[in-house]
Amino acid sequence: MQNNTKTRRKPNIRISQSDHARLSALASTVAARNPEASDELLAELERARIVADGWVSAGTVRMGSTVTFKPDTGDRKTITLVFPGDADISEGKVSILTPIGTALIGLSAGQSIMWTARDGRRHELLVLAVNQPAPEGDGAERLAPASPAIAASV
Repeated sequence: MQNNTKTRRKPNIRISQSDHARLSALASTVAARNPEASDELLAELERARIVADGWVSAGTVRMGSTVTFKPDTGDRKTITLVFPGDADISEGKVSILTPIGTALIGLSAGQSIMWTARDGRRHELLVLAVNQPAPEGDGAERLAPASPAIAASV
């Protein structure tokens, strides 16, 4: 007999080889003092499709990306995904080791995901746009918005 409980499948994600290597090392490093964050990050890394660094689209969240998303709790938010040493919530810099940081990695504009906050409550967010940091020596940022239909409906 089939179980009627529906579990929502997590969306497909892509992570570059270099981000995957750095994030795997980070997860191993923090495992002893923060096993929950380490386990969550490792679980996301395990389910990710790992691609060559040049093959991650500009619309995919990676380390250093600035992400605009709409949480189920209210208004749009814009944050930059960073390593723990660079985190500063007053500047909108969110650590990859936070539940929302881990949930965002590898998502693309237009995707949504369910994630669990530190208080145990489940939330959903929708990625609206992803900006990549400008390459060294280039003053322009690359923007990859969600499709016009998604952006207009939010």
